[in-house]
Amino acid sequence: METKETSSWQDDTALERFKLISPLLDESLDEAKLIALRKEISSQNEISVRSLRRYESYYRESGFSGLRPKNRAQRRSQKLPDNFDELVAEAIQLKREVPERSVSQIIYILELEGRVEPGRLKRSTMQRHLYKAGFGERQMQMYKDARKSSSKRFCKPNRMMLVQADIKYGPKLPIGKKGAMVQTYLSSVMDDHSRYILQAQFYDNQEETIVEDTFRKAILKHGKFDSGYCDHGSQYISKQLKLSLSKLGVNVKYAPVRNGAAKGKIEKYHQIVDGFTAEAKAHKIRTLEELNRYWEIYLEEYYHNKPHDGIREYYESTGNPVPEKGISPQQEWNRDTRPLTFLDASVVAEAFLHHEQRLVDKGACISFKGKKYETKPSLIGCKVEISYDPASPETITVSYAGMEPFTAEPVKIGSYCSRKPAIPASMQETEVESSRFLTALEKKHEKSREHYANAISFGAYRKDGDGHV
Repeated sequence: METKETSSWQDDTALERFKLISPLLDESLDEAKLIALRKEISSQNEISVRSLRRYESYYRESGFSGLRPKNRAQRRSQKLPDNFDELVAEAIQLKREVPERSVSQIIYILELEGRVEPGRLKRSTMQRHLYKAGFGERQMQMYKDARKSSSKRFCKPNRMMLVQADIKYGPKLPIGKKGAMVQTYLSSVMDDHSRYILQAQFYDNQEETIVEDTFRKAILKHGKFDSGYCDHGSQYISKQLKLSLSKLGVNVKYAPVRNGAAKGKIEKYHQIVDGFTAEAKAHKIRTLEELNRYWEIYLEEYYHNKPHDGIREYYESTGNPVPEKGISPQQEWNRDTRPLTFLDASVVAEAFLHHEQRLVDKGACISFKGKKYETKPSLIGCKVEISYDPASPETITVSYAGMEPFTAEPVKIGSYCSRKPAIPASMQETEVESSRFLTALEKKHEKSREHYANAISFGAYRKDGDGHV
């Protein structure tokens, strides 16, 4: 059975591979641009063009799962040298001296200096350890990337090519214990081109799960988008979110650190949210349900139908005329001819499921979030995988090798409960006519007696002095 540790590193590797090839999945690129882009990605990440092509092929054939490596044991073909830590330290020093040095050049220098035998160090191994230490090719070029980043405005030419996401503080509501005031948070996803809000909802917390819920609802309502754009908040850099979106073929990009201008569109939208918050306070809204109901009305009747200055500016910058009344996010969303790509609800639900492992106890139960759930007696002592939707964690699916997944039920305590769990059919005693063990012993005993009798009979014969009986 695949363990959690195995699955984790395989998903991590698949995620890294998806980040590499995601720009190459743009269907609008012609062959010439694809070739040039592959060479650029190959040079920046020290990976061969052939490997990139192979990853593309795997993804197009099997989706995200096709990028998962097959066997961890195949990743290391030789034992590392005993002084490997010292070699990594020397490699870091060589990189500091001349940042432009490639990994191959660093290994060659170490070989020339006699620190390691020629051919003993692999480029991929040293590259991985340099990256973990913060001295990878991409990391050493961060200052160049920062200089290339621009504060100029950008806008995708069509809807669902890029979405922006962010969290904003909402009003405090008396929804805590004994009416205590609780801070609310608005999680939003906006289409970059039209400024149309794909999904926005107030929550009573700012955990990672609210962002996952927002993206999941946006995809179910409006279909799949190409890329997501957000800041470096813990909710957006979580492995679970990146893994879920990658399984659906969505890449995640991040705004430069401490650069508010890079998120100008959604920051402008947050000014609209401030206006609603003031109205909500004046309306004396007291419940989260009521807050979200009025927010939906505010979006549909005001924000989506109000002419947007950013849309006007975009078309004027491209030399296209704009109606005198302007263009609203709703109008721009509807007039876009790019087709929407809807996904099956079950596929989206599966992508956003959380997975954990649990040990089945002597009572055939597992523990989850402080509660006990019943599994099957045949799983006693086994480690099983559970999957659940964080929006409704009370429904848990249990999976184990060689067994159909099933839903675990919460333990119900009745007026009487046997302390002994039911014994699986495979372990129960069966009614038999005789003991096979005793029957086999009886047969062996009869043969032993027969052999002993023959030995006595043969010993009764005696020979005379001439050798005759």
